[in-house]
Amino acid sequence: MATWVFDGIGLPAGEQVHLEAGTGDREPLPGRFVLPGLVDSHCHLTFGVGECGPVLLGEDDARTMLDNLAQAGVGALRDVGGNRSVTLKLAASPEDGRPVVLAAGRFVAPENKYFPGMYEPVPAEELVAAVEAELDDGATWIKLVGDFPAVGPDGPIRGSAVTPNYEIGAVTEMVAAVHARGARVAAHTQSPLVSDLVRAGIDSVEHGDDITAGDLEVLGARGGAWTPTLSAAMFGSENDTPERSARRRARSEKAAAMLRLAHGYGVRVLAGSDVVGTVAGEVEQLVRHGLTVTAALEAASTSAREYLGLTGEGDLVTYEADPREHPEVLATPAAVVLRGHRIR
Repeated sequence: MATWVFDGIGLPAGEQVHLEAGTGDREPLPGRFVLPGLVDSHCHLTFGVGECGPVLLGEDDARTMLDNLAQAGVGALRDVGGNRSVTLKLAASPEDGRPVVLAAGRFVAPENKYFPGMYEPVPAEELVAAVEAELDDGATWIKLVGDFPAVGPDGPIRGSAVTPNYEIGAVTEMVAAVHARGARVAAHTQSPLVSDLVRAGIDSVEHGDDITAGDLEVLGARGGAWTPTLSAAMFGSENDTPERSARRRARSEKAAAMLRLAHGYGVRVLAGSDVVGTVAGEVEQLVRHGLTVTAALEAASTSAREYLGLTGEGDLVTYEADPREHPEVLATPAAVVLRGHRIR
């Protein structure tokens, strides 16, 4: 294996750097700018979309997605729910040339409160036991579906209200059990329940459409994170109704207002693709919603790595143009080295 050498501008800091990765003969990498490998902090390796709605994918599909992420410069990801038999296996055995996987295992939600066929329901009285089982099998995060619309045989019922999935006391007990094991909780929330979830001790708010300044203050005081998944939140189509377009604009305005406050409160903003986006696209969305380009790059690289406990050793992603001036170039790296192996 070659020793890959880079001389140029290191990002996000913007300083002249000399970097090497590998153990063999020295070979220079193309590109003038470098990041230490991107991080997708809200990813679903086994979440597919079928003709009748979401479906769980298998190992082959997950590996294909890992290869695609690697080509895009993603060196690590946090899988926040899916086919646990696949994601926990991938997390346990990192592979050369593919991103490191941190896995939450299953979606934790009660019956009729998440997409049919995508999870095994967890009753409130079994909540702690269920998450203990995930941790026993290697999960380092727990993915709590904190709220969700009512669900019928074909999925979420359009127009139904987003309501809590568990009593907050049960969530508080579950969070304490997870923390006692040294793991953390990421909570899906798209309602005002986010305030109760934050105060129950969750570590990472996922989506957080209704997050408030007060929530950010509490979350930041304990070093928590927010993954706004803007690419998913702003996803629309030309067939959207005026009402749906208006709701999307309102979400955009709210997200921009809260993102401007998050850093000041000490909240880690993380970049997450969810099901419809990319890390490069999420960085563009974060910039569009008020983060500086440097802060958005940190959300997709150094800050995410630090928060998730990832070293990034041997990961280099280079670019010909400066992503601080042209964030779109994140989608087309000049070279990608993951754990010392050049894969692009």
